[in-house]
Amino acid sequence: MKRLLFIAMLAFISIPAFAAKNSQTVNLPEAVTVGTTQLEAGDYKVTWSGTGSNVQVTLLEKDKYSPKPVTVTAKAEDATTSQVGFTVERQGNVSKLRTLKVGKTTLIFDTTSASGQ
Repeated sequence: MKRLLFIAMLAFISIPAFAAKNSQTVNLPEAVTVGTTQLEAGDYKVTWSGTGSNVQVTLLEKDKYSPKPVTVTAKAEDATTSQVGFTVERQGNVSKLRTLKVGKTTLIFDTTSASGQ
């Protein structure tokens, strides 16, 4: 009985540790569009869940009083090195967020579809 209780407590303590693994703060020094939403320059908390080409990514601006999260679908690929950064694709006067490198994961956004907001 004590062993079962210990295992249950360990599981509950471990859940936040696993959730934190898929979270990263990213600074976007310029305005970019992701999905159909324009994100202003600033710091964003990025969280993601899922694997392969069906990853749900949420970006939440950290400095706003009442931020609205932006959720889009992306493809996740493992990276060989741990880093934080992003790439954009310029389409006319619009900079579309193409990739986010968060730790050892690269999130790749489809710049042709609109699924944000």
